[in-house]
Amino acid sequence: MGKQYEILVLDDEPIVGDRLKPALEAEGYGVEVFVDPREALARLPEKEFDIVITDVRMADIDGIKVLERVKEQSERTKVLIITGYATVELAREALSKGVFDFIAKPFKIQDIREMVRKAVEALEG
Repeated sequence: MGKQYEILVLDDEPIVGDRLKPALEAEGYGVEVFVDPREALARLPEKEFDIVITDVRMADIDGIKVLERVKEQSERTKVLIITGYATVELAREALSKGVFDFIAKPFKIQDIREMVRKAVEALEG
């Protein structure tokens, strides 16, 4: 991994960012964590993120909206959606809008690391 990949983590539960940030930084990634979707969306035009990990169910702005905004900013950015509410409808909508992958809550840190590795491989491929 020559380049440092930049990851934005967005989840309205602070514990998710608190767990993911150190785990992903230990793998050599740059990580910014957001609890408020509005702040995360405001950050997108300021910096190009390689990977965005977002929750689906959040107050005001859901993960599908975040996915749409990320893809408007950068087609190449890989979006991983975390959800405790996986449905076929959600999966179809997210896939049609370019999601890279899903992970169900509760998740293991190792599962997130593996998904991020796959996203990096796709970026490099």
